[in-house]
Amino acid sequence: MDIKIIVAAHKPYRMPEDEMYLPVHVGAEGKESIGFQPDNDGENISSKNPNYCELTGMYWAWKNLKADYVGLAHYRRHFTAGSRCRDKWARIITKKELEKKLSQHDVLLPKPRNYLIESTYSHYAHAHHAVDLDTAREIIEEMYPEYIPAFDSAMKLTVGHRFNMFIMKREYFERWCEWIFSVLFELENRLDISSYSRNDARVFGFVAERLIDVWLMTNKVKYCDMPYVFMEKQNWLVKGWNFLKRKLKK
Repeated sequence: MDIKIIVAAHKPYRMPEDEMYLPVHVGAEGKESIGFQPDNDGENISSKNPNYCELTGMYWAWKNLKADYVGLAHYRRHFTAGSRCRDKWARIITKKELEKKLSQHDVLLPKPRNYLIESTYSHYAHAHHAVDLDTAREIIEEMYPEYIPAFDSAMKLTVGHRFNMFIMKREYFERWCEWIFSVLFELENRLDISSYSRNDARVFGFVAERLIDVWLMTNKVKYCDMPYVFMEKQNWLVKGWNFLKRKLKK
């Protein structure tokens, strides 16, 4: 199988050794080389990285990378085959392991997150700005009204796929990119983010995370959830406390 998984990175970092992984320097425009494939080569939106995050790498792959299967991972977050090995780097899925999965599934996604006491919409509203999703809904209603039932349903769920991670057969990758970027580019035209914090200004990457389930549901795309591993230690107590603070604050 011809598989390429781009690994989005903005700084030098250890990378998987398997040949199917392609480290991509996202937001490379105007920056010094870090030794990875820059996302400002060929047709690109590299300069939009502060607002689109890893999606500038996804766009670059869509327009410039030729492969039968395309995926997106992060330098600190990778898909695994479910191994419990203590060495996190040994747990990253290999091409041989992935080929077995892709022989059965055309779309692979990270296991969904469950916020338990928050819906997708309320969690976003507490963490960022509700107007982002409200405006996205307006755009979808105008451009793709058939997606609205799925949008409203997905916003009410407490579970959802996050991180903008995936591995897809080329056909699905093309369809996902065409749809999501048409929505996001229009959202960029309508939103005023001049007063947003540096984190909230990453709005288009955040919104895309919430819209992949809308796309999957509307198009009845069959997929398989995959485990993933964080390459660095996670402080879940701090994350949990910040989650509650955001909810109580708003």
